[in-house]
Amino acid sequence: MTHDHDTVKPYGHASSKKAEVGEMFDSIAPTYDLLNRGTSLGVDTLWRAKMIRQLDASVHKKILDVATGTADVAIQTVKRANVDHVTGLDLSEGMLSYGRKKVTAAGLDERITLVQGDSENLPYADDSFDAVTVSFGVRNFENLEKGLSEMRRVLRPGGKLVILEFSRITFAPIRWGFNFYFGKIMPLIGRLQSKDPRAYAYLFESVQAFPSGKTFTSILDEVGYKQTECKALTFGIASIYTAVK
Repeated sequence: MTHDHDTVKPYGHASSKKAEVGEMFDSIAPTYDLLNRGTSLGVDTLWRAKMIRQLDASVHKKILDVATGTADVAIQTVKRANVDHVTGLDLSEGMLSYGRKKVTAAGLDERITLVQGDSENLPYADDSFDAVTVSFGVRNFENLEKGLSEMRRVLRPGGKLVILEFSRITFAPIRWGFNFYFGKIMPLIGRLQSKDPRAYAYLFESVQAFPSGKTFTSILDEVGYKQTECKALTFGIASIYTAVK
């Protein structure tokens, strides 16, 4: 059963969502880390720490971080969870080039490998990783089910999936405030500091179109994951989803 998620694309050209998302992230790579802090008022750092606490270094030694971007999660996963190795994969070479500098500066070249690749066609054998993490990346997938299936394929049996993603907020006062900030203020900031204000608008629209909460855990169930769970964070602005192969 496939779900017909509304396809929200950064530019709305004739090209695929995948191509547009790659192009968009290449263009905003220089300001992306700042954008992240701004989008979440800095709370994303705490959310990522919570996400990483879902990993246990004694069983999760080899990690794949999908949509790794500028390698924030990859670096924090090694530092906080002390896992053996993280492979970070991303569509955008522009983001990865920033990530590589950060990895080298952190002295983690031996423990983090960054690879340009497509999350919906992962270049790895079945059962290759103990855990797969995705932070604010799944809503950019062109085909959500295909991406989730691929991540399940490369997980070893019993391996864990941990996803951090923005949610549609159910609590009205927070939702109004967030939508005003994210929908009106952020694009304004985007126009002032970025060559690509459309990217900022896309980030908001893609959150609205994403099937969050129970809708998302039911998609995980359909793809074949077990023990699917959703934990809401900070008034439900974001959620951590966990599942096991």
